[in-house]
Amino acid sequence: MSIGVIGAGAFGTALAVALARGGANIWFWGRSDGQIAQIRECGENAQYLPGVQLPDSITPTADLANLAGVKALLLALPAQQSDAFLATHHSKLPRAPLVLCAKGIDAKYFATQTDIACRHCALPLAVLTCPGFANEIARGLPAALVLACEDSGLGAKLQTLLTTDRLRLYLSNDPTGAQLGGALKNVVAIAAGIAIGAGLGESARAGVVTRGFAEMRRLGVALGGQAETFTGLSGLGDLMLTCASDQSRNFAAGLALGRGGSLPAGKTQEGVATARAAVELGAKFDIEMPIAAAVAAVLDMTLTIEGALASLLARPLKPNEA
Repeated sequence: MSIGVIGAGAFGTALAVALARGGANIWFWGRSDGQIAQIRECGENAQYLPGVQLPDSITPTADLANLAGVKALLLALPAQQSDAFLATHHSKLPRAPLVLCAKGIDAKYFATQTDIACRHCALPLAVLTCPGFANEIARGLPAALVLACEDSGLGAKLQTLLTTDRLRLYLSNDPTGAQLGGALKNVVAIAAGIAIGAGLGESARAGVVTRGFAEMRRLGVALGGQAETFTGLSGLGDLMLTCASDQSRNFAAGLALGRGGSLPAGKTQEGVATARAAVELGAKFDIEMPIAAAVAAVLDMTLTIEGALASLLARPLKPNEA
């Protein structure tokens, strides 16, 4: 059984390691010969996931032709790179189900990853998302994931293929909601990090997370997601994890901003681009997104953190918290 993993970042590496330990043969694609040579030489991805040895059943490659014959193809590139990759390489991909693993809304088209994939290829699509940190998954710690697919038959096959003794997959028929939960929680995580970094306290973080969740669900339902999806692993579960630990790149980014610093260099924070996309989508669908708007304004330096806080606290009072 062979599985292809495209994207040699931290999460792609973690998935490759976990699935290889589960018994699969993994073709592990990286964008450059230099990166692949380093991985082969060291037996680990020292740049993105140092200290995790790759099982022998993982074969690093920079040639997509080597992925011919895989049973599934996991696309684990950063969300803002998916469109360019698929536009360039879609004709080279094997005829296998494409499982989209990035958590972000495309900043150019304000589109989900499935929307981006449909622009370029006609492969069967599914979404894999979870509350899980790459280093924990790679170390073999247990994690619960969501596999979202409109085709229930395909979903069941992929669930069996990708489940291991350490990765438990739950099926969903709501790819839209699963993607939006995974993407929008990153924006809330930046806001939570800002609150803690700025010394606003745990009560402020609780308020940000709770009201951020309300924004996520409002926008997600407006875009076609199911309300109940946002109370599951790909929504509330992922939100809890990402807003509570500095292992989260998005929370760590907010923490740095709250302390008066800048975004950590060399790390992908999907919530940065997604905050701006969420504000645009909120305006398009007439959905209030005050926390996303505050995050976007702080990132764009059109508001200070103090100004963003003042704008949130000055919002009109409401009769209920819906």
